[in-house]
Amino acid sequence: MPGRKPLVVGNWKMNTTADEAAGLAQAVADTAGRYTEVDIVLCPPFVWLEKVGQTIQETSISLGAQNMHWEDTGAFTGEISAAMLRSAGCSYVILGHSERRQYFGETDQGVNRKIKKAIGAGLIPIVCLGETLEQRERNLTEEIVNLQFEMGFRGIDAWPSKSHGQNIVIAYEPVWAIGTGRNATPRQAQEVHYLIRGLVKQKTEHADLIRIIYGGSVKPSNARELFAEQDIDGFLVGGASLKAADFSEIVRAASGTS
Repeated sequence: MPGRKPLVVGNWKMNTTADEAAGLAQAVADTAGRYTEVDIVLCPPFVWLEKVGQTIQETSISLGAQNMHWEDTGAFTGEISAAMLRSAGCSYVILGHSERRQYFGETDQGVNRKIKKAIGAGLIPIVCLGETLEQRERNLTEEIVNLQFEMGFRGIDAWPSKSHGQNIVIAYEPVWAIGTGRNATPRQAQEVHYLIRGLVKQKTEHADLIRIIYGGSVKPSNARELFAEQDIDGFLVGGASLKAADFSEIVRAASGTS
């Protein structure tokens, strides 16, 4: 992974109370925060962004959000804009997560609009791609990932370059491995990461700057083996990010520390 700093993102999803969020953020700062050779991002629920941001303010850990709208302002009850996220201290935002696609009807076209808005607002989008179990069993993984990539990144011209730096992250998350306890084997994950990097090479000559992270039942027990693959640059962690000790072990795996 030449020139790519490892990245580990904790997606807390719809979990934690106010006190739990502050406590978890502090525990992550105390344990995982020492691995400065890894970029760490915490993505709590919207309501705890400010609280978590204050907790990690004096650390190297960054703040991220789990979603956003593509408009700046307006009559969109319950939605959050990129400007609001920036104001809350966010520097990253997860877009197109499979749960957003599955439960809330998000489309590749909508994700595309959000990516453009995030980049324009100075946020780093963590763009999720991945196939369902049915699609994998029908050997449609490559087709689905190709389609999600092409539709999601249509019209995007602000790809990383020597001047832009690392301003886009892609997360491969096989839907069949999210929250199921199942996970892609290192070989399965690497095959899709390699495919995605090939797609990025069609967009920019600086594809080696793009960080492609893996998400799907990442645990301390499988993180090191996954991270050993050439094109896996870190992790998007769900359930294990709610336990500071487990999350810290995953960060340690990405740091290369034995």
